[in-house]
Amino acid sequence: MTLEESFYIGYISKTRGLKGELQLFFEFEDYQDLQQLDILFLEVNKKLIPYFVSAVKVQQNSTAYISFEDVDHIDKAQPLLRKKVYLPKDKMPERDPEDFRWTDFVGYLVVDVHEGELGEITHVQEMPQQFIATVDFDGKELMFPLNEDLIVAIDAEEEILEVQLPEGLVDVYRAE
Repeated sequence: MTLEESFYIGYISKTRGLKGELQLFFEFEDYQDLQQLDILFLEVNKKLIPYFVSAVKVQQNSTAYISFEDVDHIDKAQPLLRKKVYLPKDKMPERDPEDFRWTDFVGYLVVDVHEGELGEITHVQEMPQQFIATVDFDGKELMFPLNEDLIVAIDAEEEILEVQLPEGLVDVYRAE
């Protein structure tokens, strides 16, 4: 399995106990809709290595406690810490097409009313009060809040987000 054939769900955050149990921290929004966590793929040296799950307990706080078949001691679990975890794309839960999220803007081209094309959204992260979009702007990371006041138009077919950013914001990134 390759990275292109899979999707990222989270990473191994810590060990639990002495019998090799691990804590998986989900960075995948719909983690509670994931079915059949019988095999997980961990990224080791840029390759996906399959691990067979013998037990899983999904928690409410974006975590799960998992046990792998051949990991039965803390010494075997330790090297798996901070490894990224993936699932095959065919295990991705179906979403209602009407269920649009801020994170769906990743890959959209941002066009500002006054500045023109700014670049493509490479990342959307949730902050306590709002979502922040990161745009690849001439090799720099331009960041702006995603909110309805700044969005002028959305072309979902062409994946273009038209915005009217606050005056001077783009200049801050040009000056760096």
